Amino acid sequence: MAQKIKIGIVGVGNCASALIQGIYYYKNKQPEDAIGLMHWEIGGYKPFDIEIRAAFDIDARKVGKDVSEAIFSPPNCTTIFCPNIPLIGTKVQMGQILDGFSEHMKNYDAKYTFVLSDAPQLSQEEVVNILKENQVEVLLNYLPVGSEEATKFYADCALKAGCAFVNNIPVFIASNPKWASKFKNAGLPIIGDDIKSQVGATIVHRILVDLFKKRGVKLEKTYQLNTGGNTDFLNMLNRTRLASKKESKTEAVQAVTAKRLVDENIHVGPSDYVAWQKDNKIAFIRLEGKLFGDVPMNLELRLSVEDSPNSAGVAIDAIRCAKLALDRKQGGALVEPSAYFCKHPPIQFTDDQARKLVEDFINA
Repeated sequence: MAQKIKIGIVGVGNCASALIQGIYYYKNKQPEDAIGLMHWEIGGYKPFDIEIRAAFDIDARKVGKDVSEAIFSPPNCTTIFCPNIPLIGTKVQMGQILDGFSEHMKNYDAKYTFVLSDAPQLSQEEVVNILKENQVEVLLNYLPVGSEEATKFYADCALKAGCAFVNNIPVFIASNPKWASKFKNAGLPIIGDDIKSQVGATIVHRILVDLFKKRGVKLEKTYQLNTGGNTDFLNMLNRTRLASKKESKTEAVQAVTAKRLVDENIHVGPSDYVAWQKDNKIAFIRLEGKLFGDVPMNLELRLSVEDSPNSAGVAIDAIRCAKLALDRKQGGALVEPSAYFCKHPPIQFTDDQARKLVEDFINA
């Protein structure tokens, strides 16, 4: 029997909810019946060989609750596909707020936004002690987009506590040579940055752009517009928090073009918040180009998907790859898993190349 992978979670929002539901959902599944997984087993670890040992949040409706209850607390609004989760025995601790909360979020009804807890914020020393005492091996970052300082705070906590770090948001840690060196020197793996969903807007957009290139179509213009109704989209109404998100999503597409598009001919990014969509994300993708004889053509696609379960299937693989690297005593940025699982990895590859690389990494 494989040992459990002990993880900590920063930000107990929709993505954490989908991930934790998935850990319990697949307990009663057999490999042949397990829909939605890219890998049933990685390094001997199954999807359910993951244990939540620490969790941090800043919302009054989550802090102090068992994680099994907190994942269903407002403003979480993702699909509940595994409602009967037993008490885990891990309570959500009050984290550091820093820049993890945008002031404009105060202007919305509590059911849609964060409600700041008045519990004392934990110091870095306290966070590190919690991670150590609970033997956390892999720390996952699920903070809101734009949480630059808060992400660096928790990345530093992971280093001090001896944890691997999976950075699911567009703050550049794994792809920043200085941070990657810190993890390498500590002998700790890091996967990042900005998780790429199973079949989300980014990977679909990349594959279509790559298809144009492979089939000899000249791509001239493209856009990707996204709407959603979860706290992620509400948070991103503050456009000042979007610089790294826009860069991450845009570079993910530019990386697979035959020739880099000038800025005015490519737009990739969040577009608007529609409350009633909840965790459903709708993406509109358009590509314009020229094919044989310089004859114009265009392609339009509409994608509708539940946003958080779409990323959880990737996160469950990232956790196991991080643990595999720990077992192998491999530190630093994990290039292969990062390239396949993230939008802004240290090195970009096409998705076909990245898939082969991650399979080689798993089977090494």
